[in-house]
Amino acid sequence: MKTFGRVLTAMATPFDAEGCVDIPQAKRLAMHLLDHGSDGIVVVGTTGESPTLTHDEKLAMFGAVVEAARGKGTVIAGTGSNDTAATAVLTREAEQLGCDGILLISPYYNKPSQEGLYRHFRTVAESTRLPIILYNHPPRTGVAIAPETLRRLAQVSNIVGLKDSSASLDVASDFRKVTPESFLLYSGNDSLTLPMLAIGGYGVISVAAHVVGNEMQAMVNATLRGDWEEARRIHFRLWDLFNGLFLAPSPAPVKEALSMMGLPVGGLRLPLVELSADERRRLAGMMHDLGLVKAPAEV
Repeated sequence: MKTFGRVLTAMATPFDAEGCVDIPQAKRLAMHLLDHGSDGIVVVGTTGESPTLTHDEKLAMFGAVVEAARGKGTVIAGTGSNDTAATAVLTREAEQLGCDGILLISPYYNKPSQEGLYRHFRTVAESTRLPIILYNHPPRTGVAIAPETLRRLAQVSNIVGLKDSSASLDVASDFRKVTPESFLLYSGNDSLTLPMLAIGGYGVISVAAHVVGNEMQAMVNATLRGDWEEARRIHFRLWDLFNGLFLAPSPAPVKEALSMMGLPVGGLRLPLVELSADERRRLAGMMHDLGLVKAPAEV
């Protein structure tokens, strides 16, 4: 299996002035991320506004980022949905486009049982030769992967990891306890990256890495060499930003942050909306404190 890397960015999807997917800007953003700390990119995940992208737009994004990332980093395609058959089709197409792996969100809204989750993930895994990272995000999906279900799924040969966005170290610890050491446990919350690494996590699938990718990489590397003091220093330096990037529904804050840094990626698709003036001022202050932008009044 190709190594995914420890710092993956859940990439925002750029839109142009008409609200169409901006493929040239997607390539530029992907190259920027890979040049600034990201080992790989997750394309069309939740941060990529996957629920409002069409099937063809998702394929265009997969192809564009594969082309931009060639030789520089890994590309993980977010193909999950609440339709098992459609997920399998999109997964096979992502494989044909040259993606390195797949991220599968738990089916949302229809709230399957644990047996339903197991069969859904297993069925999609059997549709591809690519390695798969599962995605546990109960606040977004309304259903949680149980530790026993993950234990069963970890026995499927190409299910190799999990992104956990439960925001609970107790849940993450239960997952770590029931999976092999080789199973890749990624934090889905930037603010929990450091404690997740302490309990045996592998890395992070990050939003903050859009703007502080080099520091995210430095924090992870510090833990690998046992320099927990340095890792804590970076963690607390970035703490306000970790939370600030979720002061409104994601990806609105990170898209605004990228714009502030001179990397415009356009607006959002309804039902998501842009930041309020107050939210923008608060985010600008955090970005200024980290030296990422000029004084807030000038942003």
